Amino acid sequence: MSRLLMTRRALVGGLAAGLVGGCDALGQDEGFRSILFKGADWNMWTQRALMDRHALAREFRPDQMSPVFRTNGTRNPDTPDYNAHVAAGFADWRVRVDGLVARPQSFSVAQMLSMPQRAQITRHDCVEGWSAIGKWQGPRLATLLDAAGLRDEARYIVFHCADRYSGGRPYYESIDLVDAFHPQTILALGLNDRRLDVGHGAPVRLRVERQLGYKHAKYVDRIEAVADLKPIHGGKGGLWEDIADYEWYAGI
Repeated sequence: MSRLLMTRRALVGGLAAGLVGGCDALGQDEGFRSILFKGADWNMWTQRALMDRHALAREFRPDQMSPVFRTNGTRNPDTPDYNAHVAAGFADWRVRVDGLVARPQSFSVAQMLSMPQRAQITRHDCVEGWSAIGKWQGPRLATLLDAAGLRDEARYIVFHCADRYSGGRPYYESIDLVDAFHPQTILALGLNDRRLDVGHGAPVRLRVERQLGYKHAKYVDRIEAVADLKPIHGGKGGLWEDIADYEWYAGI
């Protein structure tokens, strides 16, 4: 039975072996996309049916951490506004929590650092075919959502980011409330016992440990609770979902 229940992690590893190039190149490969990104509803249904909704992604020991944790996607938004925040040490960076909430919020990095922190050593799996194990630390996303108070009609959480792709398209991603309130879903402020650097998404990066790497949005500056994803940008729930038909649910 265990052989039949192939995990998404194993599937990605098998498909990606021997592939060369980054997410941009793979996203344009029709054969790769048709194999990897078909059946989003089936993948979400089977994973949710077979796993407890609170099941944890595997966590590792410190001696198992990768000596180098690669950067991918945007390495630096490099906009005047972002560069000014870098120069100021992100002292004025704010993460807004709004949309379908009772009490819209705006959190500074200092405020988020003062919240209860969760540290977890987990494996990041990218559709490029590489993985890395690192230690992430930050407040649970649930802490911020609870402070804002989700309204009953909220169904999804959308992460708006400071980086831009493909002719100025803003990067964004989204998850449902099951993953939003999962204990391992955090807003990472640190990697490997240091504050996040620019290449890894400073000052705030989403970590949603049961999904593939493109869901882990970097440079987060707004968190929006919504009832429907269709009105947001391209309507498919994320940048890569909009422009390259990546599946919205990337569970592993």
